[in-house]
Amino acid sequence: MPLYEYYCPTCQREVSITQTMQEHQQGASCPGCGRRDLEPRLGTFFAKTSRKS
Repeated sequence: MPLYEYYCPTCQREVSITQTMQEHQQGASCPGCGRRDLEPRLGTFFAKTSRKS
């Protein structure tokens, strides 16, 4: 599952939440205060591939 990063203006902290793509479309709530007005942040992307010799 993808890891999404958000900023909570109420708590004034960044949070990382693991969600399915469907859950991400519905929105997220802050684990600290429970508010749903999180601002999405741009995170890094890491792809792991297998290499065959």
